[in-house]
Formats: sequence, C-alpha cells, structure tokens
Amino acid sequence: MKKLFVMFLLAMPFVAMSQMNSGYTASYSSKFTIASPTYSDKILMLWKDYENNTLDKHGDFISDTVTMMHAGGAMVKGKAENLKNVKEFRGSIQNYKVSLDAWISLKSTDKNENVVCVWGTEEFTDKDGKHVKQRTHEVWKFNKDGKVDLMLQYAGVEGM
Repeated sequence: MKKLFVMFLLAMPFVAMSQMNSGYTASYSSKFTIASPTYSDKILMLWKDYENNTLDKHGDFISDTVTMMHAGGAMVKGKAENLKNVKEFRGSIQNYKVSLDAWISLKSTDKNENVVCVWGTEEFTDKDGKHVKQRTHEVWKFNKDGKVDLMLQYAGVEGM
C-alpha cells in the first residue's frame, strides 16, 4: 500500500502538467480522433481529378454551399462558382504534377464533424511560362451529408 501511495504522489505532477491549458482556446476544436479513411479517399480522388484535369468526375463530393479559401486569400462561395474558378485556373497551367507527403482523416468529437488534412508539393508551369513549385497544406471539412462544405488552402515556397 505504501508503494502505491508513493507512486500516486510521484505521478500527480505529471498528470497535472498533462492537463494544463496552453493558454490558448481553439476557435474550432481541439478534440480530435482518427476518422474513417473514406474521407481521405474522397479528397485524394479530388486531388487526382485536379491533377488529371478531370474536375467534373467527382463533383458530387462537394456541397452546393461550399466555401473555399485559397492560398492567395481569395474566398469563393458556392459549388458552381468554385468549379468555374478552379477549371479556369487549371486550364491556364501546364505540366501539373503533385506529390503527397501525408494525409489524415480526423473527427472533431465536440463538433461531430469530419475533416481531412493533406500535405504535399505542387509543381506546374503557369500561364506566363514560369515554373512554380510550392508546398501545400489543405484542410477539407465535411458536412453531415458527407460532402465537402469548406476547404482551407495554405501554400509556401518549396524548401519550407
């Protein structure tokens, strides 16, 4: 019993430290678990469609009310407007190639929502003939119907 009591006393500071708040409160959620890989599968299909310039192939994965925040800061609302803009940009670039570093399906347990995070590198020739290579991180959120209703994109120069 004495050993158990001593172990309890020694463990208390570590338990307390593990539950300390960092001083930040997440505006969305900080409570995540691993979600079904089917969500990642959908996003990877959308990435492949973009790479292959076959953007209509899985349009049913996207909500009519989707909002996309692109790396340049543009926020586009609505499926039709997003598809129009993405097709226009994709049509203006050549030699598009992507390599993926990682992806993960997550479930916010306090929001009961699923998100997919993707990290990779995009490489292409822009409309002016300039070679572009950039690191990309995207967060895709799904609505209760299993369709993408939000996409946040972040990009930076290669070598980050």
